[in-house]
Amino acid sequence: MTSESTTTALDRTDPEREIAAAAKRNRNWGRWGSDDVRGTMNYLTDDLRAAAAGLVRSGASFSLSQSFDMDGPQKGWRRRTNPIHTMLDTGTDAAAGIQGFPHGLGGADDVVSMPLQCSTQWDGLGHIFDHGVAWNGRPAQEVVTSLGDHVTGIETVANGIAGRGVLLDVGRHLSTDGELADGFAITTEHLLRTIDAQGASSAVRRGDLILVRTGQLTRARRHGWGDYAGGPAPGLSFTTADWLHDSEIAAIATDTWGFEVRPNEFDVAFQPLHQVAIPNIGLFLGEMWDLDALAEDCAHDGIYEFFLTASPIPVTGAVGAPVNPIAVK
Repeated sequence: MTSESTTTALDRTDPEREIAAAAKRNRNWGRWGSDDVRGTMNYLTDDLRAAAAGLVRSGASFSLSQSFDMDGPQKGWRRRTNPIHTMLDTGTDAAAGIQGFPHGLGGADDVVSMPLQCSTQWDGLGHIFDHGVAWNGRPAQEVVTSLGDHVTGIETVANGIAGRGVLLDVGRHLSTDGELADGFAITTEHLLRTIDAQGASSAVRRGDLILVRTGQLTRARRHGWGDYAGGPAPGLSFTTADWLHDSEIAAIATDTWGFEVRPNEFDVAFQPLHQVAIPNIGLFLGEMWDLDALAEDCAHDGIYEFFLTASPIPVTGAVGAPVNPIAVK
């Protein structure tokens, strides 16, 4: 397992200055107008979706979602729990004849209670603020209230997250066992090396939906969840902020809980790359995606691009939402 990584020099003692500088360099406020609510999803245009449909050849499809059940990774941090699934009507009720339906009809019904970001999900643009400011320069208190995000709620992109997906299997290409060590910071150099190793089908283009596999989920399946939810993890380095902006991708997702490397790269910091990516770049981040089966298939045929559809459940006003992404090759 790889245990070392190389990062561009950062002043670990001054996260405030580093975050402010990266945010200023990469800020997309006003790029799509003062009233924009879709951020980098604007890069994913109708013509790019149409072209992406042409990537389907065999029709092989892969669900990239983890399970939504009580066996999930959450441990209650910030009141995030695993889904609670309760039956409202059951076959037992039907057999007992207590459901009240005529002529022998019976049925089952159920309900799920869960935090919207407890398993495979998208972070919406109202999820993170930078010094009290939300995406496109709006005051946070005018965007998200106790009634939800009434400006950039996740429903604003419910129709559009479908296009060319690209898997960057960094774990496979940078480690001997396909699993990056916890704390491994994936730099832009690492991403470019992976693209080069995988070949032309993994070239990153404007409007792409990028998936980065670290292998941490593979390890968690083998050893148990442990601190998967919130603990140390491989992930993107803070220094990738410029690449995330300049590549003009529509969205990016990983197989880890927090997307970026943990512990973070400053002496005192919490998710600094989120602070640049979401409210300043306007970038959609996906977390806890299951990329293993897709990665095996891509390694087998050498094709790392595919049609990807990953629309969130359109919970009105939500700042994030579950998704069952489907990659079709």
